[in-house]
Amino acid sequence: MAGSAPDALIAQPIAQLIAFGAAPRHEAATIFEPVGADHALPAMSFTVAIVGRPNVGKSTLFNRLVGKRLALVDDLPGVTRDRREGTGRLGDLTFMVIDTAGLETAAPESLTARMQAQTEAAIASADAVLFVVDARAGSTPVDETFANLVRRSGKPAILVANKSEGRAGAAGALEAYALGLGDPVAISAEHGEGLADLYEALRTTLPGATAAATEEVAKPAERPINVAVVGRPNSGKSTLVNRLIGEERLLTGPEAGITRDAIAVTLEWRAQRFRVHDTAGLRRPSRIEQKLEKLSVADTLNAIRFADVVVLLIDAQHPFEEQDLRIADLIEREGRALVIGMNKWDLMDGGPAATKKLRGETDHWLPQVKGVPIVAVSGLTGAGLDRLMSAVIEAHAVWNKRAPTSVLNRFLSEVTSAHPPPAVSGRRIRLDYLTQPKSRPPSFVLFCSRADAVPDDYRRYLVNALREAFDLPGTPIRLMLREKKNPYAKRKRRT
Repeated sequence: MAGSAPDALIAQPIAQLIAFGAAPRHEAATIFEPVGADHALPAMSFTVAIVGRPNVGKSTLFNRLVGKRLALVDDLPGVTRDRREGTGRLGDLTFMVIDTAGLETAAPESLTARMQAQTEAAIASADAVLFVVDARAGSTPVDETFANLVRRSGKPAILVANKSEGRAGAAGALEAYALGLGDPVAISAEHGEGLADLYEALRTTLPGATAAATEEVAKPAERPINVAVVGRPNSGKSTLVNRLIGEERLLTGPEAGITRDAIAVTLEWRAQRFRVHDTAGLRRPSRIEQKLEKLSVADTLNAIRFADVVVLLIDAQHPFEEQDLRIADLIEREGRALVIGMNKWDLMDGGPAATKKLRGETDHWLPQVKGVPIVAVSGLTGAGLDRLMSAVIEAHAVWNKRAPTSVLNRFLSEVTSAHPPPAVSGRRIRLDYLTQPKSRPPSFVLFCSRADAVPDDYRRYLVNALREAFDLPGTPIRLMLREKKNPYAKRKRRT
């Protein structure tokens, strides 16, 4: 997986990313595009899996086919661990493409062996395999070993000689004939060279599927709820997502920091479609030093930004640590609907008293999202998952709430009668009217006489009153103050 990360991303301090919740605006910022848009999309008639040993450019080819930087790319071998799916487009072909971890020999039960099992699952689900080799390095014994694996799968294979630009690449591409997978297709995924030859190879290998690809049109589908599952490392995020979808789709294990990419999976629960994003764990900024972890953190921050609902998973054995509170505050500042999942509840002595205590601690530590749904779950046993998904749907509904202006102004009259705004510098502050211009999150504009003079504690009073009066538990609320234009401001005073 050759390539280089955007320099602007590495230059931006990771502490700033966490502190201000601002992922850098680079190509990866487009990864969470709306799914199931209202317009019809071309039907994907076939699936291809990109496989090969580490650092041959699989993720670079994946990004080239899907047309955006979805997969993390770095010069370090073994960046990709989970298999990632995307919609590939090549000429008039639209298809599902799967990026996989690099194939390596490894001991059973090791992390590398679990990664290889994910790759084998991708091969089994694909209609064809793109077996990628490094043309500059030539054919290696590892390539020969895994070429046999592809042959044994019985799937049609296209041999792709990547990094074929220049004389060195052209010579190495000829060595790929020794693998016995047919004529190699010489390409450069980094520079976009040779894609026309790859298009012809797909047409030849899958004549039936590619011929029908231009004819079919997918029906428009209802937009799913985008859910990002975030938390500290080793809090059980991947285990929870696997339990939700009912299969071992994501790598899990006792090692912390297994997940690197933000991987999206689809899920349907009680006739509601979801797109759930498993993300890399967020550590304290002071502990993040490697460039690769900075890329993973940026991917997670993008997942939060483009999500509708964020599930913050907290380890029940170590609840409400400083990093948990920082992540919750980041989610609130981004304006996402929030649900807290207290994971590993099966290891605790849970009961009504423990649940009540949990509710009190949550409101104490997170007053900015008072009333946020909190659900005790176990990703290992599946306990509490129905309650968690119900809480996600309810939080999404609250996040989309709107209130009529007439109702809001009756509310404003009542709260100001009960507690009028204080006089500042001997001058009274007049609150004129309140309106809600948008939701997602609920955002209100209060027109008043002296916006800059309204004290912060009175703003908090109004936000808490809005939360209680309009039943907005746990969702971020935006209250903006505006001054009405004074029509007499430019008139000269009479002398």
